[in-house]
Amino acid sequence: MAKNLFDSEIDELKKVRNKLDGNIGKAVDLIFNCKGKIVITGIGKSGLIGKKIAATLSSTGTHTVFMNSAEGLHGDLGMVCKEDVVIAISNSGNSEEVLSLMPSIKRIGAKIIAMTGNEKSPLGRTSECVLNIGIEREGCPLNLAPMASSTSTLVMGDALAAILIEKRNFKPENFAVYHPGGTLGRRLLMKVKDIMHSGEDIPLVSESASVDELILTMTKKRLGAVCVLNSQNKMTGIITEGDLRRALSKKEEFFKMKSADIMTRSFTSAEDDIMAIEALDLMENRESQISVLPVMREEKLVGIVRVHDLLNVVGR
Repeated sequence: MAKNLFDSEIDELKKVRNKLDGNIGKAVDLIFNCKGKIVITGIGKSGLIGKKIAATLSSTGTHTVFMNSAEGLHGDLGMVCKEDVVIAISNSGNSEEVLSLMPSIKRIGAKIIAMTGNEKSPLGRTSECVLNIGIEREGCPLNLAPMASSTSTLVMGDALAAILIEKRNFKPENFAVYHPGGTLGRRLLMKVKDIMHSGEDIPLVSESASVDELILTMTKKRLGAVCVLNSQNKMTGIITEGDLRRALSKKEEFFKMKSADIMTRSFTSAEDDIMAIEALDLMENRESQISVLPVMREEKLVGIVRVHDLLNVVGR
């Protein structure tokens, strides 16, 4: 039964796709050139789908709000202005609450786009353009509960959003601005300088530091590495836990060594203003992955960041 339902809705979506015509372009132009906002209205299941379409449009750069048609009849219609475009959703095109709003919206002067399965319905006739979401069967065994009709409405809304994303040249970084708390937002907005350990948290030793001193510093700072500075406070190397283990192979000399004897001189670093995701790629996309990255600003050490810090922010 489940597979039959999927097949049924897929078939209905194909039929709706094949009915697409110039009205989709007209609707996109009305929305794109709108000087006000987009107001989506509907009732019942159409209203629920309308809320999702409004959310999708809003998150992709189109100022959109949802107005329940019943609430619109009792004052919420005040949110509609002359410069707005109203997308009215009704599968039958005869929903009383939706139709009752149309005369007032016309008097206000807002443009109307109808999403309906009946182009010749009262709603279709009163609109500037009609997006035909009509289906033949709902998929429901009783052919009563809105299923395929809700899906076709949702996909039509997604189609509008997708075209507008391209038309507005909307970029991932624009999307991130509207989703600062989400994983995508963090990946696209967070820079290394927002994450790095800086100031007194940076593990520092001189080139002449003893093994005891560098182990103590590494243990105290707990970042898995120490940065080595010369007498001019310029970073000349890094010592990681791996470097220490390799140095231990020279057991007789180990405790006589200085930082300069153990450090990796050809170290990888990152500028503090690069994106966190770039720093993570820098650490992972190499022959031998590294877990700690010094952070520089104009060739001066300003911080240190671990792969763990970056993964916590940008994820994978």
